[in-house]
Order: sequence, then structure tokens, then C-alpha cells
Amino acid sequence: MTSLIVVACLALFVLITVFKGVRIVPQGEEWIVERLGRYHSTLKPGLNILIPYMDVVAYRLPTKDIILDVQQQEIITKDNAVIVANALCFAKVIDPQKASYGVQNFSFAVTSLTMTSLRAIVGAMDLDEALSSREQIKARLREAMSEQTEDWGVTVRSVEIQDIKPSPNMQLAMERQAAAERERKADVTRAEGAKQAAVLEAEARLQSARLDAEAQINLAEASARAITLVREAVGSETTPAMYLLGERYIGAMETLAASNNSKIVVLPADLQETVRGLLGRKA
Repeated sequence: MTSLIVVACLALFVLITVFKGVRIVPQGEEWIVERLGRYHSTLKPGLNILIPYMDVVAYRLPTKDIILDVQQQEIITKDNAVIVANALCFAKVIDPQKASYGVQNFSFAVTSLTMTSLRAIVGAMDLDEALSSREQIKARLREAMSEQTEDWGVTVRSVEIQDIKPSPNMQLAMERQAAAERERKADVTRAEGAKQAAVLEAEARLQSARLDAEAQINLAEASARAITLVREAVGSETTPAMYLLGERYIGAMETLAASNNSKIVVLPADLQETVRGLLGRKA
């Protein structure tokens, strides 16, 4: 009975020893092996043999691209505007030994470095530049992070800006400012329109007054010319003048009779004597 127990224990020990000495590393990973507490080797994908009880797998690291979510944060720009930004960082472990011993947690380190670099780069820009320069921000992020992450055995393939926009309070202030600017432009447009209308109206009045004056002058000159022609044609004879005045008198009476308004007409008792008196004064 005792011998069976011993054989069973030996068999179990052999199985455990074989299990500890044989390691199968899956594709997409590399394992860090420590021997007696110190770095010994890096296991590649496939079958690997270790010395049991001396070699220990200390770290299992992915060699595939790692997607790190850089959480949203508030950033103050150069012109004291507050914007919020978040990003995705695509990184890859290129040196498992450095990634294991160069930094305590390479994923957290790369994420934190992305956040601080993003804050520094955007903080050196004004609001308009920050909102319209995603490609420039991405390029500067890679450049700023490459040297530091190289010491960690990690390379940053790219950083994609997911969202960059003014904070809610800043966006509300910008909307109010835009509305005020639109109202100011509308007021200026209305003022310019009123000014142009006033100028056009003044010019129209001036032109009308000029035309009225010219018309009055022309009418006065025509009247003077007509009187001169009548005087030259009539001479000292009163009969033609009386005929002309009578003709105008009849026309005026016809016009007055056709009017609907109430009228009172005062006529001289002797029309011929009145005409002779007028002609005598003109002479």
C-alpha cells in the first residue's frame, strides 16, 4: 500500500514538473521568463521548454495593436476658451522586456501621456485653431510621444481625435455672441439702407425743385414773350386786345361753370371800359 502511494506521488510530481517545464505561447503574445527572480528570456509563440521550479513566466504581453481610450477632458486654450476633447490611441508593444520592466503599467502610462500631451498641444492654440487643426494635433501628438514611449518598448501608431468642441458653457456663450453679431450686422444694414434712402430722397427733392424752378423760368419767359408779341401785333388798337381778353373771359367762365364747387362771380359793369383801362395802363 505504501509503495503505491509513493509511486502515485512520484507520478504526480513528474506530471507537475512536465507541466511547469512545457509552455505553449499563443499567437499574438510574448511571455517574459524570470529565472530565480531575474529576467532570463522572452518566449515566442509556439512550444517552449523551461527549467521547472527555476523559470517562472512573470509577464504575458500582447504583440497585437492595442486600442487605448483617452477619456474626455477639459482644456483651456491660449485665448482662455474652454474646450472638451477625447481621443483613441493605437499602440503596439515592440520590446516586451522594456514594456515589462521600463514602466509599471504601459497601457496606463501611454494613456496618461496622451492626455497630458493633448492638453499641452491644444493649450498652446487659440480656440479657432484648435477646432480646425485635427490633423496637425495628431501629428504633433505622435511626435511628442514617440521618444518617451520608445523607452517603454511601445510605439504609438496613431492618435485619432474622436471629438473636440467647446464646452457647453462656452458653446452657449459663443451662440449668444454670434446672435449679437448677427443683430449688429442687421442694425448696420438697416442704418445703411435708411441713409441711402434719405440721400436718394434728398437728391430727388433737389432734382424736382430744380425742374420746378426751370419750368417756372421757362413759363415766365414764355409769358413775357407772348405779351411782347401781343403788344407788337396789337399796337395802339384796342379792338384786337378786347377780342383776346373776351375770348379768355369766355373760356374762364366755361371752366368756372363746369366746376361743382359753389362760386360767386363779380363782373365789372362795363367790360369794354375795363379793358381799355388795362390797355391804357400797359401802354
